[in-house]
Amino acid sequence: MDQTADPPTEQHTEFRTLARQLWTISKVFFASEVRYKALRFTIILLTLSLCVGGVQVLMSYVARDFMSAIAEKDVPAYWKWLWWYLGTFAAAVPLGVYYRWTEERLALLWREWMATHLIKRYFNNRAYYRLRGSASIDNPDQRISEDVRNFTATSLSFMLITLNAGVTLIAFLGVLWTISSTLVCVLFVYAVAGTGLSILIGRRLIGLNYRQYQKEADFRYSLVRVRDNAESIAFYRGEPRERGDLIGRLGAAVLNMLSIIGWNRNLAFFVTSYNYAAIVLPVVIVAPLFMRSEVEFGVVTQSAGAFAQVLAAVSLIITQFERLSAYLAGVQRLGMLWDDLDEFDAEEDQPAPADSQEVKDDSRTVKLDKLTVCTPDAAKKILVTELSFELRRNQSLLIMGASGTGKSSVLRTIAGLWPISSGSLARPPLRDIMFLPQRPYMIDGNLRDQLLYPYPERNVSDAQIIAVVGKVNLADVLDRVDHDLDRVLDWINVLSVGEQQRVAFARLFLRAPAFAFLDEATSALDEDNQARFYQLLKDSRIGFISVGHRTTLIKYHERVLQLHRSGSWKITHQREDQA
Repeated sequence: MDQTADPPTEQHTEFRTLARQLWTISKVFFASEVRYKALRFTIILLTLSLCVGGVQVLMSYVARDFMSAIAEKDVPAYWKWLWWYLGTFAAAVPLGVYYRWTEERLALLWREWMATHLIKRYFNNRAYYRLRGSASIDNPDQRISEDVRNFTATSLSFMLITLNAGVTLIAFLGVLWTISSTLVCVLFVYAVAGTGLSILIGRRLIGLNYRQYQKEADFRYSLVRVRDNAESIAFYRGEPRERGDLIGRLGAAVLNMLSIIGWNRNLAFFVTSYNYAAIVLPVVIVAPLFMRSEVEFGVVTQSAGAFAQVLAAVSLIITQFERLSAYLAGVQRLGMLWDDLDEFDAEEDQPAPADSQEVKDDSRTVKLDKLTVCTPDAAKKILVTELSFELRRNQSLLIMGASGTGKSSVLRTIAGLWPISSGSLARPPLRDIMFLPQRPYMIDGNLRDQLLYPYPERNVSDAQIIAVVGKVNLADVLDRVDHDLDRVLDWINVLSVGEQQRVAFARLFLRAPAFAFLDEATSALDEDNQARFYQLLKDSRIGFISVGHRTTLIKYHERVLQLHRSGSWKITHQREDQA
C-alpha cells in the first residue's frame, strides 16, 4: 500500500498557501502610502474597460447590420452602416490606446512601490545577511527585480482580462440568448469540459516554471560571480572548471525548459483543437436558422463573433494556462520571500525574554561577560565558551588562534550578525563602532563617496579627505584621478587588495569611531604600512580589537586573547617594553 501523503490533500494545501500568498502580497499595495494614486489609475482603468466593452458590443450590432446590407444588396443601408463602422473604429482606437497606457502606468507604480518595499525589508534586521543561509530562498535578487516586475504586470493583465471577461459575458450573453438558447447551453458545456481537460493536461507546468526561474537565476548568478572574481580565476587558471560549471548550469536550465516545451506542446494540441472547434460550433447551430429564413445572414456572423467573445470569457484558464502557470510560479517565489521577511520583522519587533542574552549600550567600553559564541545554524556548534573581557577606549586586544576557533565569529557576535547563545554583551551603539573586514567592500561611485562610505552625507571637507588620503599612503591613487574626488572608476578592479585595505583605514580615520574591529585588516599590507596604521590608531585614541595570525601584530596590542579548538580561551597581558 502506498504510504505517501494523499496527493489531493497536498495539492489542496499548496493551493491554499498560494492563494494566501497572492492575497498577502497584493493587498498591501492598495493600503500603502500610494494608495490614492493607485486608486485613481484603477478607477480610470475600470472606466476605460467598461467603455471598450460597450464599444465592442456596439460594433457587433453594426457589423451585423453591415453584413446584412451587403447580403441584401441594399446600397443606402450599406453606406449608412459603413459610416457607423468607421465611427466605432474611431472611438475604439483612443479608448484602446489609453486603456493600455493606464495599465502600464499602474503596473509601473505597483512595481516601484513593491520593489522599494521589499528592498527596505531586505535590509531590515540584516535580512539580506541572514538569507544567505536559507535553504528555501534562492536568488533573492532575482525575486526582487524580475519576479516583482513580472508579478505586477501580469497581475494587472489577469485582473483586466477577468474584468473584461465579466463585461463581455454580461454584454454578449444576452446577444447569444436572443439568437438561440441552445447556443448558450452548448457554449457552457463546451467551456466547462475544456477547462477541466486543460487543468488536467497542464497542471505540471506550475512546478516546472518554478524550477525554471530558479535554474535561470543560478545560471545568471554564476556569470556574475565569474565577472566579480575574474582576476582570481585567471591566476588559478580555473577557466576549464568555471566553463564546465556554467555549461552545467545552462544545461540544467535547458533540460527543464525542454520539459516545459513538451508540456506546452501537449497543452497546445488540446487548446488549438478547442479553438478550431469553437469557430464552427455557432455556425453549425445558427446556419439552419438562416436556411429556414428565421434569421438574417448578419445574425450568423454576429453569432460567431458573440460566441467567440463569450467563449473566450468563460475559457480564461484554457487560453491563458501557459501564462498562468508561469505567473503562479512567480507568486510562489515572491510569497516565500515575503513570508521569510515577515519572520525577520517579527523577530525584531518581539521583545527578548527576561532570561535571554542582552546587548547593552555603553559608550565607554566593550564588555563581554561569560559570552558563549555559537554558529547561527540549527546545529549551534559552540566555538567559544563563556568569554569575558573588558576593553575601554584607547585600549587594544588581539584575538589569535588556529583556523576555525571562532576569531571572526567573536566579531560577528559583537556586531550583532550572529545571535548570542548565552551571557551578555555591552558595547557602544553600532553607529559609534566600525568593522574592517579582510577584503574591504568597494562601492560604485566617485572617490569621495568611496572614502566616506557608508555615510557620504557626512560634513567632511575635501581638505580633510585629502589629508587623510596622504596619511594612509594613498597619494598615488589621488594622482591617478588627477586629484579629482568626483572621478568614478571601477574601484574593485583599479585598486589592489592592499590599496583597498588602505581605503578602509582612510574610512576609519575620517569617521573616527569610539572602537574599531579589524578582521585581518592589514593582511595585504607590508610591515611598514602595518606599523604606521597601528601607530595612527593608538594616536587617535580609538579602542580596537584585531583578529590576525601574524605574530608581529602582538607588539601593537596591550592584550592577546588566544582561542582554542575546545572552546576554551586565555588572555595574556603584554609588558610595556613589548607593547
